Formats: sequence, C-alpha cells, structure tokens
Amino acid sequence: AGVTMISGLLIIILEHTQMIGILKALGSRNRQIRHIFLWFSTFIIGRGLLLGNIIGLGCILLQKWLGLITLDPQTYYVSVVPVEINIPLIIALNLATLLICIIVLIAPSYLISHIHPAKSMHYE
Repeated sequence: AGVTMISGLLIIILEHTQMIGILKALGSRNRQIRHIFLWFSTFIIGRGLLLGNIIGLGCILLQKWLGLITLDPQTYYVSVVPVEINIPLIIALNLATLLICIIVLIAPSYLISHIHPAKSMHYE
C-alpha cells in the first residue's frame, strides 16, 4: 500500500508541476507546498478508508444478521461463520493506517524542493 501511495503522490506532484512553480514564484516555501500535497493525500487516504470501512462493515453486518456464509455444523460446531464488531479496534486500525501512510509520504514530498519555478513554467 505504501508503494502505491508513493507512486500516487509522485503522479500528483508531476501533474501539478506548473502550479508548484507558480506558487514558488509567488513566494511560497517548499514546506508550505509539501503540506498542501500531504493534506491532499490525507484526504484521498481518508476517502479510501471511509469507503473500505463502509464495505467491510456492511459485509460483517450482513454476515451477522443474515448468516450468508454457512459451515458444516458437524465439523465446526457452528452453522454459520461467527463475526464480531470491535469498534475501538477498528478505529485504532484506521488511525494506524492513516498515520503510517502519511509517514511513508513525507520522504517523496521532498521532490517538490527540486522543482524550479522558471523551468516548470517554461513548458506552457
């Protein structure tokens, strides 16, 4: 997941090279621009986590209420697959995932400091 997030951030940075050059020409610091891209990446990660949680919890609730996945009761001593919803564990897992993804994205965000305003606006 980290490699995918890094490649996604690099693609976003390369697509917005002209914007980065304009922001630098207007006086923005590299740190400010890096924060913009890290916040944008955090928003994308958050959307993915939200969608994944909705799908995952939906599947768990369907199994809990409807018992869609059944088992052989003679072998497993239960007729359906048991599920448990542990809200604190789900929240902790989401926060850890978000934090790890953000930490992984800090190093590639330093690519912004190598973009020069004159060269980036030259391609227009």
